[in-house]
Amino acid sequence: MLKGKSILLGVTGSVAAYKAIELIKRLRQEEASVIVIMTEAARSFVTPLSLELASGQRVCLDMFESPLSHVKLPAEADLFVVAPATANIIGKFAGGLADDLLSTALAAFRGKVIMAPAMNWRMYENPAFRRNLDYLVSIGVETVGPAAGNLACGEQGIGRMAETEDITEKIRLALTEQDFAGQHLLITAGPTREYLDPVRYLSNRSSGKMGYALAAIAGRRGAEVTLISGPSALKPPPGISVINVETASEMYRAVSDNISRATIFVMSAAVSDFAPVRTEQSKIDKKETFSLDLVGTTDILKEMGKLERRPFMVGFSAETGARTDRARGKLADKNLDMIVFNDVTVSGAGFDTDTNKVTLIFRDQPGSMLEVPLPMMSKEDVASAILDKVLSLKKESSAK
Repeated sequence: MLKGKSILLGVTGSVAAYKAIELIKRLRQEEASVIVIMTEAARSFVTPLSLELASGQRVCLDMFESPLSHVKLPAEADLFVVAPATANIIGKFAGGLADDLLSTALAAFRGKVIMAPAMNWRMYENPAFRRNLDYLVSIGVETVGPAAGNLACGEQGIGRMAETEDITEKIRLALTEQDFAGQHLLITAGPTREYLDPVRYLSNRSSGKMGYALAAIAGRRGAEVTLISGPSALKPPPGISVINVETASEMYRAVSDNISRATIFVMSAAVSDFAPVRTEQSKIDKKETFSLDLVGTTDILKEMGKLERRPFMVGFSAETGARTDRARGKLADKNLDMIVFNDVTVSGAGFDTDTNKVTLIFRDQPGSMLEVPLPMMSKEDVASAILDKVLSLKKESSAK
């Protein structure tokens, strides 16, 4: 999402200035171009050479080194980020002051500005500072953080600069087209657990990575997202509503309770097909042999497909082998608009990987289906491709 984007990064005189190196590296990993403007105070905490090595470009220090740099640099940037942002630069920007390269460049910039405040908690809670920050937010400046925790001075409180991943996510959001604005996506993710007794359960290998990637990308593209998640170790994407469930029946109830608000329903969770007939209230004794009586769980997708007023529906079909015929059957049987097939035996695809190789199957014309195989990609890129096709199919449907 950041490929080819040009980002101006202001680094100011905070002890958190060293974190700018990690942020630059992360942005460059996503193929963004980063030009750094340092204040004089920032040089007390991090060297220009360190930032030049990280960014691969000359660090800008003095507005008189290159004539009109305070105008040319902002004119060529897609986004202006200040991280760390001290009380001083925030006060200057709020007051319209421009007495160095960073403050003059900020005054000349006409795009989105993101600031990551970093300072002592007393400074952050100072009424004059809060007035400055609130004013900037009121005119459209976006902020990320600060976080509460241990501060450089040895005290605890709010004022720590936001983590690199949180700042990067804010940047992604700012530079992503909001083509899903007005859409409400209901997404399921992860496995379910069907308990045999208080300590044992039946489950599967799903990590939730595909569903969480879909939720993250949809949120970045402007959608309202509700994520219904089975047990997962993943951190939920920022800015979305999360409903945690464990069993197939809990997931069914959560989907039923929330689907009426959804315009798009994506069922990427790996729901258990079977559950024990009876769950024991105490731990089952160890035995040489043991038999289980199982009963089928509710087919959530099929039940939602029966709704008179249903959202656009996307299912997943994880198979062992190239069984696209099974995926086609599920699309028809469950009244889906699209299904995502993947062969979990393919190296780099399937459960608990950061990549996936899928085939999108959808109705082409009445009575026919089209298959679009995608190459091996990161799960976020797969999520983007899935959402691109969903948006395209919805637009085609609306035009008919």
